Amino acid sequence: MGMRTLALYRLLLVPITIALLWLPNLAAKPRVAILDFGETATGKRVADELHGSFMATGLFTLLDRALVRSAAKGIGYAGSLNMSLDEARDLGAAIGCDFFIIGDAQTLRRSPSSGTYFESYASIFIVNAQTGELLFWDRPDLQASTPSEAEKGLLKELDRRAAHYASLIERAHAAKLMRAPDRSDSDEGEDFLVLPDEDAPDARHFSPPQPYRRLQPNYPEEAARAEAEATVDALVWIGTDGEVKKVKIVRWAGFGLDEAVSEIIRKMHFRPALRDGAPVNVRVLLRYNFRRRPND
Repeated sequence: MGMRTLALYRLLLVPITIALLWLPNLAAKPRVAILDFGETATGKRVADELHGSFMATGLFTLLDRALVRSAAKGIGYAGSLNMSLDEARDLGAAIGCDFFIIGDAQTLRRSPSSGTYFESYASIFIVNAQTGELLFWDRPDLQASTPSEAEKGLLKELDRRAAHYASLIERAHAAKLMRAPDRSDSDEGEDFLVLPDEDAPDARHFSPPQPYRRLQPNYPEEAARAEAEATVDALVWIGTDGEVKKVKIVRWAGFGLDEAVSEIIRKMHFRPALRDGAPVNVRVLLRYNFRRRPND
């Protein structure tokens, strides 16, 4: 074999070897944990239904529910559906999973002026344990004349939707294996400063960005139906021209609240941050607290 042929053979062999090294990872099933859905009987049955539906797909390694419950309790998790990325990553690391599903489910008696009925609902939150990001949220609800009929309808609907939930996790897992290292907190070619604390020495030479108008996000109908109260935190990259370059939700809440925050921030315009009188790129944290509307 000539030297040129040998060199070509080695070049061809390298990508083949790399591909073979990837095969075990691509074949590995994502580890999924389903946590409790509250203390109610409906919550227990919803968690059992999701566990059974996911098990039937054969796509995942489902972690033991008792061990998951113990691990979550060990780090003080008490069922919050309003988590920061760090909190979500810590919970996922404690459990030892790739994705986890949290939520709340109840069957309630409703008595509007039109007459009494029963409503069974489930708030479903699917979380990427590696990034801490909220992958998907859903809130199916069923109404019926009796609590058993309402709950039976909810469980049937969850069984129908489970295939969609599973597909979302499967695609996210495949994307995670192929994705390059995360650079979401930095911008190529530009240096974005972190806003200094008010009592820090640098703050004397630093003027934070100021919005021309303080816009407030809408309280979405999805949140109103869920009677959601939550805090959404967003990291915002603001350039020397005062324009928003990027928004990243770092404390999520679901129910359309995260989207409402991102949308309103992207509509805002700022007087740029100044250091020693000169405009600078800056990264700031904006916090929005959502409360139920008074008429709800």
